[in-house]
Amino acid sequence: MTDPDAVNARLEALEVRVAYQDQVIEDLNQTVIDQWKKIEALRRQLNEVLDRVQEVEDNAGPRAPEPPPPHY
Repeated sequence: MTDPDAVNARLEALEVRVAYQDQVIEDLNQTVIDQWKKIEALRRQLNEVLDRVQEVEDNAGPRAPEPPPPHY
């Protein structure tokens, strides 16, 4: 037969382990959420910069050809 104290100790150890794992999962989930928020903010900033660069290129007019290097 099994010892009731041993069973209770094992059960308590499992409960503690599950509680710790639940906290770790919640912390990791919050980290992922924070990272996605940062990624989205960076994506918006990148799109704004790309729009500005495209606008500058469009307004710059034709580019003059670059002269060949002096050793030609």
